[in-house]
Amino acid sequence: MIEQPLNIEKKSRTLPKNTKSFVLWAIVIMVIAFAIYWWKLSQVPTQEYSQWSKPVPVRVISVQRNDLQFEIKAIGTVLPTHLVKVQSQVAGVLQKIYFKEGQYVSKGQLLVQIDPAPFQVALAQAQGTQQQNLAQLRNAESELARYQLLFKQDSIARQQVEQQQALVNQLKGQVQANQAQVDAAKLQLSYTKIYAPIEGRVGFKQKDTGNLIQANEDAGLVSITQVHPIYVQFAIAENYLDMLRASLQKGEQVKVSAWDRAEKKQLATGYVEAFDNQIDTNTGTLKIKATFKNRDDALFPNQFVNVRLNAKTIQNAINIPTDAIQNGAKGTYVYIINKDNKAEIRMLKLGMSSNGQTEILEGLQGNERVVLEGIDRLSEGKEAQVVQDATVSLASTQTARG
Repeated sequence: MIEQPLNIEKKSRTLPKNTKSFVLWAIVIMVIAFAIYWWKLSQVPTQEYSQWSKPVPVRVISVQRNDLQFEIKAIGTVLPTHLVKVQSQVAGVLQKIYFKEGQYVSKGQLLVQIDPAPFQVALAQAQGTQQQNLAQLRNAESELARYQLLFKQDSIARQQVEQQQALVNQLKGQVQANQAQVDAAKLQLSYTKIYAPIEGRVGFKQKDTGNLIQANEDAGLVSITQVHPIYVQFAIAENYLDMLRASLQKGEQVKVSAWDRAEKKQLATGYVEAFDNQIDTNTGTLKIKATFKNRDDALFPNQFVNVRLNAKTIQNAINIPTDAIQNGAKGTYVYIINKDNKAEIRMLKLGMSSNGQTEILEGLQGNERVVLEGIDRLSEGKEAQVVQDATVSLASTQTARG
């Protein structure tokens, strides 16, 4: 009697078989739908927002075709045209100084005065001796004239005439010696006034007024440097000698510019004056001397300057900025942007480089757009976006450098 209700309860808890299958398929469909939705969601940013799939922003420069100046850079030293150490040729007391230190003086300008008194005394003594001998000479010549008259009258012997003639000649020699002594005394007196032998700028004085100075002292009285014009001496490698000599033999003036230590300011421009007669075997270089007018005193003796020598002008050269040139396993190349705004690789044969520009011998025709910035993300056939043309800015930079 009790077992029948229990069997009825078990049957009510058991689900039909069709219901279980339906639930299982619903779960599978929901999982598949969620996976598809997630996959599509993950693909959308890659296709629409990936930076690598977009065109590469680049700056380009048009290939230049103009005259290219080939420059040789060196370090030079400014040298005065003339350097004179003013020395006294006589000993004496320094009486007066007529210049100021650092003053620009002209040739022949009075610089110092040495006490002339001792030399005036010596001149007076020499002149007195000269006058004494002149009086003796006049007396001897008068006696000779009488002797010659008496000899014609046959009143005296020839020997007396000849003796008197010898005395006259002797006195003439003494008078000449006296004249030389007078001239020497005048010369010594003139040395007491010292004049500038050249025009230029004087340095610091080495003696003060009242000092006793000696003749030809090593220290001298003052130095004078001629700075108008002025020289700059520098050295170039010997392999540039033929190029430089060819230009000079044609009568061309080879331009040289002097720049400050930072190479930001051009101080002066000049021309090659001469080059040394031998190459330094220790360094393999040749010394060059250039002349600068230096009217504004921009160059100062013993100053160190950076030198740019315009050794050669390449007419109508195809050239691009050196920064645009890349080096790879196959050689040097550049990226260009074609008419479809896609990148292409051009292999190059290079010529001379100067002032940030490089001559292109082969590889470019002169009408291409060369990539200057943005090269890192480029590859052959990659689409590019030109964000700025660097032609204008580069041209202004070249003008400033020139």
